[in-house]
Amino acid sequence: MNSKVDDFINQNEKWQQEFILLRRLLLDCLFTEEIKWGKPCYTYNRKNCIILYSPKDYCALGFMKGSLMKDTENLLVKPGENSQSSRYMKFLNIEEIHAKTPIIKAYLFEAIAIEKSGIEVDFKAKNNLTFPEELLHFFDKDPAYKEAFFSLTPGRQRAYNLHFCGAKQSQTKITRIQKYRDRILSGKGINDCICGYSKRMPQCDGSHKNYV
Repeated sequence: MNSKVDDFINQNEKWQQEFILLRRLLLDCLFTEEIKWGKPCYTYNRKNCIILYSPKDYCALGFMKGSLMKDTENLLVKPGENSQSSRYMKFLNIEEIHAKTPIIKAYLFEAIAIEKSGIEVDFKAKNNLTFPEELLHFFDKDPAYKEAFFSLTPGRQRAYNLHFCGAKQSQTKITRIQKYRDRILSGKGINDCICGYSKRMPQCDGSHKNYV
């Protein structure tokens, strides 16, 4: 048991009892617990498998490779439209966890079996991006922008493209594309730190707000 996980649970009064029970189930399945990304993370053979967390109105078990699981009880939820790998199982109260304990443990053991098998999620489709016309126009008239964009890692390209495509109006897309030009030319992702204060480099953790 990791003392940092104790601290996390003790600080979360709303879901404390649910977290305690879910933690017990995870440890019963012989996961190793750590704190990663500010949340309890459960690993198997040093591979990240499960995240324990709580949005506003429920607590959840996040399965890193949930898309590979059979989900026989139809309990796994896709976090977002573009989520390729992760899935989560949500709970509204401790009674629900007690009632589903055998099923939860079966899912946890399946997550371990996936890690043992060495199966990986196929992210090829994730990297086949469809760019908005506004961005293609910028590529045509600004070769430096185009070269810098395609020099980014696939994940950074995808994050920018999602942000640009997320705008409904063409002018808003253009504004976003222009706004991030300097950041892209510097090789930074949309969520990367550019101030140098982050404790989670290369990602921004909001530390810059302390220096404003």
